[in-house]
Amino acid sequence: MFGIGTSPVWLERAVAGTTGRKKILVAIFQRGAADGLNIVVPHAENAYYAGRPGIAIPKPGSSENTTIDLDGFFGLNPNLKALKPIFDEKKLAIVHACGSPDPTRSHFDAQDYMESGTPGLKATRDGWLNRTLSKEADRSPIRAVSLGPVLARTLRGTNAAVALNSVKDFQVRDKMAGEDYMSRYAASLDTQMKGTGRDTFEAIRLLEALRKVDYKPENGAVYPNGRLGTSLKQIAQMIKADAGLEVAFADLGGWDHHVNEVGATALLGPLANLLREFGDSLAAFYQDLGTRMEDVVLVSMSEFGRTARENGNRGTDHGHANVMFTMGGQLAGGKVYGRWPGLEREQLYEGRDLDVTTDFREVLGEVVTQHLGQQELARVFPGFSSKAPLGLFGANAATTTKKT
Repeated sequence: MFGIGTSPVWLERAVAGTTGRKKILVAIFQRGAADGLNIVVPHAENAYYAGRPGIAIPKPGSSENTTIDLDGFFGLNPNLKALKPIFDEKKLAIVHACGSPDPTRSHFDAQDYMESGTPGLKATRDGWLNRTLSKEADRSPIRAVSLGPVLARTLRGTNAAVALNSVKDFQVRDKMAGEDYMSRYAASLDTQMKGTGRDTFEAIRLLEALRKVDYKPENGAVYPNGRLGTSLKQIAQMIKADAGLEVAFADLGGWDHHVNEVGATALLGPLANLLREFGDSLAAFYQDLGTRMEDVVLVSMSEFGRTARENGNRGTDHGHANVMFTMGGQLAGGKVYGRWPGLEREQLYEGRDLDVTTDFREVLGEVVTQHLGQQELARVFPGFSSKAPLGLFGANAATTTKKT
């Protein structure tokens, strides 16, 4: 924007303070309360089929319409078949029966609590992902990126973060106005305003350099055309540019399936469509980054799960516990983690929902400490202390305790 020839210099400046490649965390939010029981299916649990006669995913079999077995107890929804090879490579770890300890069934409140990292506290002003960032003086202007029209709740806080819909569209089209705004920020006596202005325009210049690159995914990766695929493709581009990215956030909505959750088969219906986009997007990201995934961990979450039993409209209502995916880095994958509480009536939360046996902060906390090396967990998740570490990155990690 401020001079085509200067863009590469800004890119060099952003990277100059780094020592080698950074560890990167990518957080994905499935907005609307995804149905974890139909995503990672407890196919050995008889109560699962008894409670969902019309929408349960069939037991593993020879048909492409059936659950993809993982460990004899749990299996993947068939629309997530792209993730099975990553699980087999032990680079995908799943945590079931996890979620927020807060009992709300409000989408707004539950999403706010999960993005702030403080369940039950509405007064928290910043987000947990922003708090993971260290107070580095020499940092990239795009160290924290939120894919979307507004900055995600989880990235709001004292550390600078950038929101963008698209790398290609992140620019100021009126150059004279841009130069005028930059000079005003530079002359401001308000140090916070001056710093914010500097960060903003440095981010614009850096992204201008990336915008000119016709990005082509590597290793045969093909991203789906939906929102999540587009977001992850752009995140991959920023990672490969070594532009100092540390944390990135993207989301995918539409998971609130009260009606007709699945069609005549597990391969049809709104849930199936979303899961294909979700699974194919993650798989393309993993394939595109190749060996760079050793420096990247992706984690997914949703505000709460769905009821254990289907409703009268072949859908499910707001529930409690859910499932989280973690992928990449030095994860001890190929396992389903957590303590399985069971789906019999007496085992359900309030007699209707899968019970939470793993706090979502336990999962995120291990990623933050073991992958990012952020040891001030009390600052990232105030009021939380780890009670039962999962061992997602350890050789002696505990797998799920199963009940039949």
